[in-house]
Amino acid sequence: MNLRSTLDELGGEDALRALVERFYDLIETDPRGEKLKLLHLRGHGIAHSRTEQFDFLSGFLGGPRYYAERHGHMDIRQIHAHVPISQEVAETWLELMDQALTDLGHEGAHVDRMRQTFRRIALMLINDLGDWGMRRGQ
Repeated sequence: MNLRSTLDELGGEDALRALVERFYDLIETDPRGEKLKLLHLRGHGIAHSRTEQFDFLSGFLGGPRYYAERHGHMDIRQIHAHVPISQEVAETWLELMDQALTDLGHEGAHVDRMRQTFRRIALMLINDLGDWGMRRGQ
């Protein structure tokens, strides 16, 4: 029995790297990504997030667990505990990830499963931390 990971079905690490790059390119250039961009810029920055998301998603999708090797865990709630995530921000993340998947031509049952899992997790991460000063323009 040949069990392929979702990462394998996606096309391996090169395909995942392209997906993460396209996703963050959208965050930086698509007007829908403005709030996500601001949240990343208040953290460690987008370049850092590109690396961390690739490392996390690699393990999450059944490949090498780079994130866990470096940080000792893959607790997505802990990773995002300090980040104000509204329904709008979660939906925007999902829209832009969906756009990145579509732009790169990813389709099939494994992509449908990824989208469902991403939706479940994004909605689970919604919290009540407020807007982190966004209304004040900080």
